[in-house]
Amino acid sequence: MSGMFIHNLQLGIFSLRRNPLLTALMIMSIGFGVAASMVTFAVFRVVSGDPIPQKSSQLFVPQIDNRGPQYNRNGEPPGALNYTDALALMRAHKADRQTLLYPVSMSVMPEEAHRMPFKAAGYATYGDFFTMFDVPFQYGSPWGAAEDASREAVVVISRDLNQKLFAGENSVGRRITLDDRQYRIAGVTDHWDPKPRFYDMFNGRAYAEPAQVYIPFTYAMDQQIETYGNNNCGSGGKRGDDRESWLRGECVWISPWVELDSASKVEAYRQFLNGYAEDQRRAGRFSWAPNNRLRDVHQWLDFQHAVPPESRISLSLSVGFLVICLVNTIGLLLAKFMRRAPEIGVRRALGASRADIYGQFLVEAAMVGVAGGVLGLLLTGLGMLGVGMVFEPQIARLAHLDLSLVALTLLVAIVATVLAAFYPTWRAAQVQPAWQLKSN
Repeated sequence: MSGMFIHNLQLGIFSLRRNPLLTALMIMSIGFGVAASMVTFAVFRVVSGDPIPQKSSQLFVPQIDNRGPQYNRNGEPPGALNYTDALALMRAHKADRQTLLYPVSMSVMPEEAHRMPFKAAGYATYGDFFTMFDVPFQYGSPWGAAEDASREAVVVISRDLNQKLFAGENSVGRRITLDDRQYRIAGVTDHWDPKPRFYDMFNGRAYAEPAQVYIPFTYAMDQQIETYGNNNCGSGGKRGDDRESWLRGECVWISPWVELDSASKVEAYRQFLNGYAEDQRRAGRFSWAPNNRLRDVHQWLDFQHAVPPESRISLSLSVGFLVICLVNTIGLLLAKFMRRAPEIGVRRALGASRADIYGQFLVEAAMVGVAGGVLGLLLTGLGMLGVGMVFEPQIARLAHLDLSLVALTLLVAIVATVLAAFYPTWRAAQVQPAWQLKSN
């Protein structure tokens, strides 16, 4: 078996070298087709992946319609909650774990006098945030329910910020100044940057830089730390004249999340949401029937259109381009193989079977596929440099050529070329030895 394979390999090398121009055309066709599809696939893989596969079916976004049908889009409730409804869900505590969050941007004041302050983006949230989303820690741990309840000035910082401020040392228990307020460091997260950032889709930060600081939601509200994200007051535009009226108004700006680990708990929470909305209706706050949603991570990402449409379009076009390249390759292989009909007739007359012909030509096609795959890798690497010309920079920088993409590029090139060679090989194997011997 190995001897026959080596023999076919030698015949393939000889055949490819005999017509270098035709061989080059086939390799280029495969290389360009594979490179185009791999570049767009690299982007699509990043934006369409499951950001938290181990828990995506247990994490849910509650949505409550606090505006009514006249201000809804396609009958959907807002993508976030106002302060009144958010606190009501937290106080009811109908989920195993629950959290609220909104973005903050804070000025970090380094301890060294010669260093300039700089901005750090993050979130005001509850301690359950870290457990719900499986946030890894390098040092320390999240703050607990006691710190939430007492509105304590604690903070969890990222590994990158810890490296910048404390040279990567264990900084748990030390103090950090954010916006002229002192915080005690409770923990340092390890690298954690799910893409897309499913928990903050409302603010359009699906592909933003990783968060650097996390502070208690209760403390942030007590200190009147403003949101650094969206503040959607609907078509009514009722923001209020001061902070208190804004908080008690219907502007939505808080992202809620709950963890429910069974179908019965999910259904019970839906009933709770409907009951809450009905209570608000009876109280005169709502004048419409309950219109709530409870979406898990996948449903939430689909609702928020986390996958940019240009990535789907680009992938479809590149796959179409690959198919065109394969059709061209089929034509070139067919022309190449059929020109060797006399050679095939002689081999068959000397005792070679159709299986031998299949083996010879498919090995030759596989060699073309390997060469096309190597060219495709080079072109894919170059294509990665130009991804930013098609996609937004924050998405383009996520696409990269890793080992899995290298293996996939080579595999697609080889398999596609071998599949393209089946029809030309079948035609070659049908050559009748007697006809070729008579005509030559």
